[in-house]
Amino acid sequence: MAAAHMADQIESLPGVGKATAEKLKDAGYTDFMALAVASPAELGDICEIGEQSAIKIIQAARQKADVGGFLSGTEVFEKRQNIGRVSTGSKALDELIGGGVETQAITEFFGEFGSGKSQICFQLGVNVQIPAEKGGLDGDALFIDTESTFRPERIVQIAEAMDMDGKEALSRCHVARAYNSHHQILLMDKANELAQEHPVRLLVVDSLTAHFRAEYLGRGTLADRQQKLNKFIHQLQRFADVHDAAVAVTNQVHSKPDTFFGDPTKPVGGHVVAHASNMRLYLRKSKGGKRIARLIDSPNLPEGEAVFGVTEEGVRD
Repeated sequence: MAAAHMADQIESLPGVGKATAEKLKDAGYTDFMALAVASPAELGDICEIGEQSAIKIIQAARQKADVGGFLSGTEVFEKRQNIGRVSTGSKALDELIGGGVETQAITEFFGEFGSGKSQICFQLGVNVQIPAEKGGLDGDALFIDTESTFRPERIVQIAEAMDMDGKEALSRCHVARAYNSHHQILLMDKANELAQEHPVRLLVVDSLTAHFRAEYLGRGTLADRQQKLNKFIHQLQRFADVHDAAVAVTNQVHSKPDTFFGDPTKPVGGHVVAHASNMRLYLRKSKGGKRIARLIDSPNLPEGEAVFGVTEEGVRD
């Protein structure tokens, strides 16, 4: 019902008829804010209209959505007070990243196989459902699964360890399997549609780069790969902003044998992923089943480390 109401609102914009409104709705543009931050070229392709017509629609949406220009530092600070956070399950890890995984931002977890990346994502998928009065966001979770790593029984196990209804927790996790990089990009349209019907506050992509890495082999395809990856990451950031959602992505590592000092493993995706992630955490295994998370990059927090464990009950200190 809400989505239909939004489509009616979009139809009120100059230059948007019924057919165009339907095309926009199908592509996930269901409110003024989503249109206000769209690119004219992308909108033109979707609606099969000229770029100038697309620019007029975007400008009209900006006026309706009240997209302002510059804000004072104080206003930005006040806006940041409304940002939500999803707990990782470990107090030490939450403290390292400023209280949990932030909404309106992309948090990247990278590391080798078995370092705990997917386990943290499962824990976030349960923790985002915690009611607001108990410090949660009372939201649903979306999972884009590229490597068949989603385990429904793990969600049930983690939820029941927290005295939550396992089946209900599972029903609030919406999972899509991405079969290739093109499908992965298309799934963002579906994610936007679903966020109109459910209170989605977390989007997990596990893993961000697997398909791009497998499909674009050799240096000759690098520019094309990075361009597509960049497009997908921008869709993630737009999703985070429009739906006030936390976005958590996992990433693989590759070895750099020419590294003489420090750790020879580097995250896949190069500068495109490095610049897009608001927070980057390097996870690695330690002795006795412990995991170490190192905060590599954050706009406002110092580098540091936290030790956490992955147990049957989930992520813990």
